[in-house]
Amino acid sequence: MKTRLLLLVPLLLFLALAASFVVQLTRNAHGDDPTLLESALIGKPVPVFTLQSLDDPAKQYDQSVLRDGKPLLLNVWATWCPTCRAEHQFLNTLAAQGIRVVGMDYKDDRLKAVNWLNTLGNPYALSLYDGDGMLGLDLGVYGAPETFLIDGRGIIRYRHAGDMNAGIWQREVRPLYEKYAGGA
Repeated sequence: MKTRLLLLVPLLLFLALAASFVVQLTRNAHGDDPTLLESALIGKPVPVFTLQSLDDPAKQYDQSVLRDGKPLLLNVWATWCPTCRAEHQFLNTLAAQGIRVVGMDYKDDRLKAVNWLNTLGNPYALSLYDGDGMLGLDLGVYGAPETFLIDGRGIIRYRHAGDMNAGIWQREVRPLYEKYAGGA
């Protein structure tokens, strides 16, 4: 009898795990999208920070660099992030269209990041280095890539977790970008 009971334990564990997968898949199918992570910082200023320039550690920047009167995208990225590579060409396209994109290299190796930008092109008007991830933590970053729309006064207006692509840009980000670019 004990042997039969011991044989049932793995089966019961498997069934419980399978049930949890089915529940999560059902939730996702009904709109519970884990990429739609709310940010408590929407409508609030960018947190206070001091970060080095990615390519020149002697240069330091603070939050004032993100409030120059015009909206911008703050893109959190890293060389260890495959999705960042996937979105990179689109960021180059946005930059070529005059959209100001500031990059924040997150928990990464500085030299690898500089080489990565030299190889793939650099869409960033400014590249910040958050090697220890402290600004990322203050922003509530779950991982890379994440992109924040910041208005000209340094207020966070939107957050997107995942790759920035043409569909997301057209549907969600561009209308807000244009709203804040128009002085609203």
